[in-house]
Amino acid sequence: MKKIHLLILKSFIRPFIVTFLIVMFVLLMLFLFKYIDDLIGKGFEWYVILQLLGYQSAVQISMAMPLSMLLSSIMTFGNLGESYELVAIKAAGISLRKAMTPLFILVGLFSGGAFLFSDYILPVVNLKMGALLYDVRIKQTDFLVKPGVFNNTIPGYSIRAKGKSKDGKILYDLMIYDHKSSSTASNVLLAKEGYIYNSPDNNTMILKLKDGVRYEDSRAKNAKVYNPRQQFTRFYFDETEQKFDMSAFEWKRTDENLFKSHHMMLNLKQLRHYTDSNALQMDSLRNTVLREIKSYYYYFNDYYKAKDSTQLPTSTTVGYKDNFTEIIPTDKRTMAISNAMNQMRYIKDVLNIKASEDTFYRDKDIRYNIEFQRKFTLAVSCLLLFCIGAPLGAIIRKGGLGLPVVMAIIFFLIYHIISTVSEKSAKEGNIDTFWGMWMAIFVLSPLAIFLAYKAATDSALFDIEQYRLKAEKLWSWVKGKLGIRSRQIMRSKSRKSLQDDYTLSP
Repeated sequence: MKKIHLLILKSFIRPFIVTFLIVMFVLLMLFLFKYIDDLIGKGFEWYVILQLLGYQSAVQISMAMPLSMLLSSIMTFGNLGESYELVAIKAAGISLRKAMTPLFILVGLFSGGAFLFSDYILPVVNLKMGALLYDVRIKQTDFLVKPGVFNNTIPGYSIRAKGKSKDGKILYDLMIYDHKSSSTASNVLLAKEGYIYNSPDNNTMILKLKDGVRYEDSRAKNAKVYNPRQQFTRFYFDETEQKFDMSAFEWKRTDENLFKSHHMMLNLKQLRHYTDSNALQMDSLRNTVLREIKSYYYYFNDYYKAKDSTQLPTSTTVGYKDNFTEIIPTDKRTMAISNAMNQMRYIKDVLNIKASEDTFYRDKDIRYNIEFQRKFTLAVSCLLLFCIGAPLGAIIRKGGLGLPVVMAIIFFLIYHIISTVSEKSAKEGNIDTFWGMWMAIFVLSPLAIFLAYKAATDSALFDIEQYRLKAEKLWSWVKGKLGIRSRQIMRSKSRKSLQDDYTLSP
């Protein structure tokens, strides 16, 4: 029994490690394709890119773990079934459930580790990843001049060079527009050659220009009188220096505490705390709305209809017959209606503002609840997909990377589509967050039970030959029914013809 358990464990661990690495590599490539424009041309050090990929690898475990669990379980039991090892195990009197017991324990440990990872490690990784990715995306591209193209990366300047040296330090036939000193592009500098180098602190880029001319608009910014003699000033120079502030290109790290309240950066304990705080804010907001607009409402009840003035009640409640404006004196009716309209507009504005605030808090509450449920669904999804993949591999009895990969992709896509659609519906408030996060698991659990039953009873669920034989039997039965029906029709026609002949005979 121990040898069988070791055989199944070894057969599972190797494909699991390989498929996990392959899936992780594919997901990292998708991440790089998505953010390639934010990474290229910004002069990042190699360790920054490596750090970003490391954080992303940890984030992608939530998707790579269930998929690799499904694929490796199909491959494991498909290989065992293809080599008739499952047949030998069953022939020795060992059921499939007993043979898979240590594997269930191992997968249970993986699922427990996935839960602990999603609760303790994943929030920290999301915080590091979110802060680093934010800094990477907001960093400006390094200064790079392409021949014949204006470069606007330096704030306030547009620089064009017709050519440059191989090392990129010497620019030829320069044209620089200065937008800082004037709102128009009237300050222009032309030079035949420029040499680029940085200051010792790397905060300033210095462009040493040779043999050029500078055109400046010497008019006052608020001048109203046009004077053509004082429109431009022209300076010739043999050599000068132009300094550019490069502080916008510096690599700056944002304080991670600014992202700590995001729902993806919280563990279960913090999610409970933030959910309770958000609920208190929602209750306080709704009570505030009632207090603000309560004093602007007047209630009129028609339970008392007065016939004469002696029967009018002493309270503020007044009866009316058709329209409540009947109780307002004619000379004050217009003013009363105007005041009522103003109060109605105020109430409407207050309700709109409070409604937007209430929507904001409600969306936060939904996201907190979704993230709370996600901590558990990751662990349960690993168990579910293993319970689908293991009996599925035992049924199809095909190993390798052919049919198992196709079946794993199909079932994972079904799981992922149901999960994504239901989660989106939960975020929009159409369904409860619990059902939104657990919908895919509840839908696929009967399928896992069905496949486990079929695998335990040695059912040939995916045997094409079996379905072909059943189709032939069905077709033979249909043809037999059609043949009996046709013979009955022929007999009835022959009887009718004989009766006709007997009637016509003398």
